[in-house]
Amino acid sequence: MNNTIKLTFWKITWRTVIAHTITYFIAGLLAFTLFNYTERFADPLISSYMRQTDDPLVMAGVLFQPIRGLLFGIVFWLLRDTLFLKKNGWLVAWITLVIVGIFSTFGPAPGSLEGLIYTRLPVASQLGGLIEVLVQSMLLSILMIYWVRNSHLKWLNWILIILFFVVLLLPLMGLLVSNAVVSQ
Repeated sequence: MNNTIKLTFWKITWRTVIAHTITYFIAGLLAFTLFNYTERFADPLISSYMRQTDDPLVMAGVLFQPIRGLLFGIVFWLLRDTLFLKKNGWLVAWITLVIVGIFSTFGPAPGSLEGLIYTRLPVASQLGGLIEVLVQSMLLSILMIYWVRNSHLKWLNWILIILFFVVLLLPLMGLLVSNAVVSQ
């Protein structure tokens, strides 16, 4: 592995913010479409726990992801030698996210050990959303490790930065349009 990569806090963190936001949007859009979240979230059992898909906060969800990306970036920076300088760093990142961030949360999130124990949500409902978060965390891990290791690729930098702003602009425009329609 290339040990000459300069692994500064900001180099890792801002790339994580961008990579997380993009992969969150892509995985969410695919899951929303493939798993019919509008119908699933309207189920009376789920609707008491989850906001409906037309809720403005749900529509704005991607706009909050840079904050989560920043938090992930801090962890990635702390683990930088293992993640970016060793073979299979993406796999270490993914397993870390899955174990700590999905299965072993401190709160009773659906799909986590605590969620299975302490919530009344059926197991099938809890496990249904796992595909989305497992895919998103894997895409984040692969993209993040590849991008930091290949940060010299200017074309990749530009594509991901532009995509990041497009991903933030789309829900913002949707919120503005839906707000304008409501106020008429």
